Amino acid sequence: MTDSVNTNPDYTPAMSEAIPLGLQHVLAMFVSNFTPAIIIGGAAGFAFGGSDAVFLIQMSMLFAGIATLFQTIGFGPVGARLPVMQGTSFAFVPVMITIVKTASMGVLFGSIIVAGIFHAFLGAVIGRIRHWFPPLVTGLVIVIIGLMLIPVGIEYAAGGAGDFNKGKPDWGSASHWIQALIVMLVALGVKFYSRGILSSAAILVGLIVGYVVSIPMGSVNFSGIANAAWFALPQPLSYGLEFNIAAILAMCLMCIISAIETVGDISGITKGGAGREATDKELSGGTVADGLGTAVAGVFGGLPNTSFSQNVGLVSLTGVMSRSVVTIGAIFLIICGLVPKVGAVVSSMPISVLGGGVILMFGMVISAGINMLSGVNWNRRSMFIMAISVSIGLGLKMVPESLQHMGGSTLPMLMTSGLLPAAVIAVVL
Repeated sequence: MTDSVNTNPDYTPAMSEAIPLGLQHVLAMFVSNFTPAIIIGGAAGFAFGGSDAVFLIQMSMLFAGIATLFQTIGFGPVGARLPVMQGTSFAFVPVMITIVKTASMGVLFGSIIVAGIFHAFLGAVIGRIRHWFPPLVTGLVIVIIGLMLIPVGIEYAAGGAGDFNKGKPDWGSASHWIQALIVMLVALGVKFYSRGILSSAAILVGLIVGYVVSIPMGSVNFSGIANAAWFALPQPLSYGLEFNIAAILAMCLMCIISAIETVGDISGITKGGAGREATDKELSGGTVADGLGTAVAGVFGGLPNTSFSQNVGLVSLTGVMSRSVVTIGAIFLIICGLVPKVGAVVSSMPISVLGGGVILMFGMVISAGINMLSGVNWNRRSMFIMAISVSIGLGLKMVPESLQHMGGSTLPMLMTSGLLPAAVIAVVL
């Protein structure tokens, strides 16, 4: 195949090549895609391995696939029509945890739907507001996202997040930490000493090994797998629908960050895969698809979607720009999303095994943010912006009681989310 063929998004490779490449895209994002659903389910009080947890995992797979089809196939103004892989966004997780803990799942999904519509409309203006978010702002926000999620990974590795899990006598025991460390060591070994599809799926391989090792340790409960159905269609509004101005505002503000991330990923795909800049139509269509995918997912119990940066790297690595390859990956995700037994297998994984994987993932989020910040001109102004944004953003998150006398619930919810005050301060300054 010539380079000119490989860099054409409309090129369709032979199925013998397209299927493995499509599965490689899925393996690269698979764990990162369902992890936010597990975290939000835990914040909502859903039992890990229960039917609600399985449902959220299924929806994360199903609507990641559907949102990817919006990007690769597209219709009208929707879609970049490029090999853009969509998945559940980590960026929204800290805000969603706050919403779930202070309001309800119905409020969460109401805010996701409205925010998704808002996100889609951003496609018309994304080019004009992009300069509001230089690397200093986007890198800072990504670092804070990782820092806020790291405690969740540590709690999972110790045996589970939340006061209920921490009250168990075996929480923090050696058996939990052994399982988590096995995942991390295997994932690191695979990442450093393998190539191609295996290296891309290093964390997934680590989780599989940790899962297998935990079976003889008596940590795996297979009852949920046996009870799960082989096929199920998504049920709309399973948790009801409520609208809360604070939750909607918080999610809409995060959509701006997500839209900028998608613009960066689309630009990375065209630059790395085709050696050119992305067109305004591709950037606009990709942003619209991002928002539409989020809004549709919210109706059926799915979480906000965004483009996945790890898949951008795969396009550059393989040199295959074909959108049909990513479409095959999307179809695979949709099939998995319609089979509850897949979600049940994921949900049967011991929480400490998952903890080992998410510690690595959240650490990679921080690394990605630091990498973006490395290109910043660190003068006194930049250092001041960084200092005050991080101090106030993380400070209010760590000490939410400091706002206990602030009237109403809207402002405290926004201010204690951590991300939003940091992002707003950085943009303004």
